Amino acid sequence: MAGASSVLQDGSLLSRIDRGLFRVEGWLALIGGLAVFGLMLLAVVSVGGRNFANRPISGYVDWIEQVMPVITFLGIAYCQRLGGHIRMDILIGRFRGRLLWFTELLSTIVILVLMVLLVWGSWAHFERSFDWDAPLWSRDSSLDIGLPLWPAKLLAPVAFAVLCLRLVLQIWGYGRAFLRGDERPVAVPLIEDAATVAAQEAAAVSGAEDRGQDR
Repeated sequence: MAGASSVLQDGSLLSRIDRGLFRVEGWLALIGGLAVFGLMLLAVVSVGGRNFANRPISGYVDWIEQVMPVITFLGIAYCQRLGGHIRMDILIGRFRGRLLWFTELLSTIVILVLMVLLVWGSWAHFERSFDWDAPLWSRDSSLDIGLPLWPAKLLAPVAFAVLCLRLVLQIWGYGRAFLRGDERPVAVPLIEDAATVAAQEAAAVSGAEDRGQDR
């Protein structure tokens, strides 16, 4: 599994692009979080309407199907930037220096190839659903209330394309670290050990307590 990680920054072009893309990823992740909150409110209204007025929200399942891709896909590039995706560090965690950066570079290239194929496939899936001449530009719709499905299908290639950009930046970062022999390169997630993570968490808690006392 992935541990906690940090991403270093400096004034280089790579780091500036990384920070700019991270802002986009942060907004996409925020939209995904708001979608989770919206689903929670939708469930409260639907259950409340069923219990108190015998009128649940029409097409409740259809709306859930539409929102699930927002929750599922929009945060994946943000998570990749922070090194939060599940991974096996039993072997790689023992590597240091150029061997570590070469291993990370190779695995990131493999992921990028896979994601490019997924962008191509998911875009083709979207194209089969979208039609300018059809009602609501959709060739297919949800079963209950007839919501067009193409907006949900469009989210997958868009989110995967953003992830591809993130992977290209990380390939750049790992490749530069490998060539230059950097110990702590910028714009890539650096996995921290348990002691460092514990110290950071203690510092964060201590800082929160200090701010609370100041108030």
